[in-house]
Amino acid sequence: MPEVPPPAPTGDELLRVLSALGNPHRMRIVAALLERRNYVSALAREIGMSRPLLHMHLQRLEAAGLVVGTLELAEDGKTMKYFDVAPFFYELTPGLVARAAATLTEAEKTQAGRTEAEKTEAEKEEAK
Repeated sequence: MPEVPPPAPTGDELLRVLSALGNPHRMRIVAALLERRNYVSALAREIGMSRPLLHMHLQRLEAAGLVVGTLELAEDGKTMKYFDVAPFFYELTPGLVARAAATLTEAEKTQAGRTEAEKTEAEKEEAK
């Protein structure tokens, strides 16, 4: 029986995935997790990043469905969160982008037109 291709992502889903992978740190995190699952502290040491910064990047990757975190109890009783790469496949074509663009929600259309710096500034303002 032929393999059924995965459903095409919506515009919002595609934007989340591309945005998550549009950062070199997050690309390196996915590459490191592809080799083996890991917990935050060990992964931070491995890729040379602070734990808080790594955690922020992992949250973004997890929200995009690219990594999966699971809580596990260590032998010493501490709870540790391990991360693994989630299986994903995207064949990016102009047609896929056009179909996805047609399904963007208004909020995502607005966000898509803003730069990362503008988003950060807007988030700071919203937090006040």
